[in-house]
Amino acid sequence: MTGKKYPYNETEISEAKEVQSRYGTQKVYNKPCSEKENWIRAYAGDPVWLPDSFQGMFAPAVIPDNIARHFVIGAGAPSDPNYAGKDMFGLDWVYVPSAGGSIVRPGDPFLEDANEWYDKVVWPDINTWDWEGDAKANEAMLNNGNANFLWLLNGCWFERLISMMDFAQAAVAMIDDDQKDAVKDFFAKCTDLYCDIVDKCCDYYGDNLAGFTVHDDWGAQKDCFFAPDVAEEMIVPYMKQLTDKIHSRGKLADLHSCGMLEKQVGNFVKAGWDSWTGMAMNNTQMLYEKYGDKIMLGVCPDPIPEGADDDTKRRMADEFVDKFPKATFSFYAGINDPVYREEIYRYSRKKFSE
Repeated sequence: MTGKKYPYNETEISEAKEVQSRYGTQKVYNKPCSEKENWIRAYAGDPVWLPDSFQGMFAPAVIPDNIARHFVIGAGAPSDPNYAGKDMFGLDWVYVPSAGGSIVRPGDPFLEDANEWYDKVVWPDINTWDWEGDAKANEAMLNNGNANFLWLLNGCWFERLISMMDFAQAAVAMIDDDQKDAVKDFFAKCTDLYCDIVDKCCDYYGDNLAGFTVHDDWGAQKDCFFAPDVAEEMIVPYMKQLTDKIHSRGKLADLHSCGMLEKQVGNFVKAGWDSWTGMAMNNTQMLYEKYGDKIMLGVCPDPIPEGADDDTKRRMADEFVDKFPKATFSFYAGINDPVYREEIYRYSRKKFSE
């Protein structure tokens, strides 16, 4: 079953306004429906136009991790341009201006061994956070017609373990027989916590949220941090618990996981994620052919040849839409050419309205 068809009108482009965005100066088209409607339909395989892979981003200050990570999107961001602080577990983060983000204060990992968490970790009481005040402060921003995805940072699983142990120790703990059971118990309790946070977010932000984007980086430039069978045993069951919770509240589940992760996409499917946008070192076109009917993927188009004329750019854009109609246009592609991006919109609007 498909949704309402919106016949294309060239005035959608000819009467567009120009605004400043992450792509620089960009046209805002007179679209026939809200971004939220298009995103929800895109996840169902019936988009009105081919969407960009960034949904509306929301990272509320009420969740301490967003301040600690220097990533508040919404009301309540600290006035200090170098803000950071303590995460929800009380770990101290410091802002690194050259990186544009923050890290756990280095040199003194909270845990030396995963088995220590039972005695050392103090779990947050999320009922003491001012959810009502934050919802009121962000009401106008969220009631914007966008598909707002609430970003949950610091990771529920491997990234969280890194923050507790530092990277090398966390990686070892994932495969050390003397630590694996403790890691699983830690991930299970973290997942329960995140499920409770999802409930709070849904209760207070309601229909203004379309979904959640959950961070958990699994790879570097050339390969995964751990093998797929390790991920399947150690993380996937807990991911599935969280995506089931998100879906039970009528929301979409988006995974943000950086690195060369071609080997792990099967695990993302098993874990129940609705979407993942892989970085450009992944062969996203191959992954679409293999998994595009199971998970919505951000796909990187072929680069535009140097010196290409406008007709070539439009032809390439049309071919991309024809080949990847159930993908999103990956922001990792770095293609900001106005002719190409305008044609992505025009051609997909026409094609999807038929």
